[in-house]
Amino acid sequence: MIKILIDFGPLLAFFVAYMLHGIMAATAAVMAAGLAALAIGWIVDKRLAPMPLVTTLLLLIFGGLTLWLADDTFIKMKPTIINLLFAGILFGGLVFDRILLRHVLGTAFDLTDEGWRVLTLRWTGFFLALAILNEIVWRTQSTDLWVKFKVFGLIGLTILFSLAQMPIIRRFSRNQGNDPT
Repeated sequence: MIKILIDFGPLLAFFVAYMLHGIMAATAAVMAAGLAALAIGWIVDKRLAPMPLVTTLLLLIFGGLTLWLADDTFIKMKPTIINLLFAGILFGGLVFDRILLRHVLGTAFDLTDEGWRVLTLRWTGFFLALAILNEIVWRTQSTDLWVKFKVFGLIGLTILFSLAQMPIIRRFSRNQGNDPT
């Protein structure tokens, strides 16, 4: 339950504050909730997980610019930057023969090296697609539609993409023949 709160609490804070008070209040709320989520993660796990830490640092930078300059462009660009960063990190790992996705998901799945490479390439492409999609949405649509896309669309697409990876995960699982079901 705490993991869900840490992962989705800031997004919920963003959405509720936006619906009640607009984009600037939502930006402040998500920044505060991001810091709170990091603090809770530290208290519970006695460590700061790398992805939430990077995401929160970028949130503070882009959210801070949004509030300081009173320009919502920066908070709208944040998902693009984060997705490009994740795609670059994953792809860079492959270039240097390091499968970084294994470090993030390795406790959930036991895959062959080839499976991890395939999954990493797919996630790299997915992050690139999300970055492009975010750019299209925030540059061509209203802030209201972008907020709904950010909160519901990005999560929905990520869930669907994750589920679509299950055949690859099963195919390259090290224990695929050991499951009695």
